[in-house]
Amino acid sequence: MNEHISSAYDRDLDAIQTLVIKMGGMVEEAILSAAKSLETRDLALAEKVRAGDKQIDALELQINEEAARIIALRAPVSKDLRVILTVLRIAASMERIGDYAKNMAKRTSTLVDMPVISGSDAALRRMAREVQAMLKDLIDSYLRGDAELAEDVRQRDHDVDQMYNALFREFLTFMMEDPRNITAFMHLHFMAKNVERMGDLVTNMAEQVIYLETGVMPEEARPKGDQTAFVSELD
Repeated sequence: MNEHISSAYDRDLDAIQTLVIKMGGMVEEAILSAAKSLETRDLALAEKVRAGDKQIDALELQINEEAARIIALRAPVSKDLRVILTVLRIAASMERIGDYAKNMAKRTSTLVDMPVISGSDAALRRMAREVQAMLKDLIDSYLRGDAELAEDVRQRDHDVDQMYNALFREFLTFMMEDPRNITAFMHLHFMAKNVERMGDLVTNMAEQVIYLETGVMPEEARPKGDQTAFVSELD
């Protein structure tokens, strides 16, 4: 009987992890597509990102419902319960990242009629690629139970912050040199801040994986390189 219950729980866990992998792939694509739509001024791609956010939201809901069912039927304890709680937190963070990608796509629709700022779009895309790579490694660390890889992801948030700081300083300089571009730069700034926040969310997920595997949250404060006082914006 115990073997039957254990086998059923393993199947339930495999099913919910499959949903997490699917959601992670969709969020990775949203990050990259949002940045690409800006660089190429591709309104169709931007609209695809915005529409795809509903699918990401639906997957989070499905994961939440499956997790609730597992808790109700299997009454997991100890690490098994930590697994379910980690899944819920990862899904919530990925849904939030999807929201940020959607917000970037919305701003692309506004920026398409404004002058292209040389180098800024490409820099934002590089920053987005770094966050996407962090998310990919984060999902791998969760599936493999690899706390060391999760810690590596956690440390890489500093690189994203440094990229954001460099863009922020560049935007300020250009705005002071040519006030006519202030509106465009403000939109670009908020997009960069969205990507920086994505990095924070991936880092939070990495800390959850470390907790899952070790039973304790990281004690050492993670390196934080964001030196600006601006607050991100979600429409």
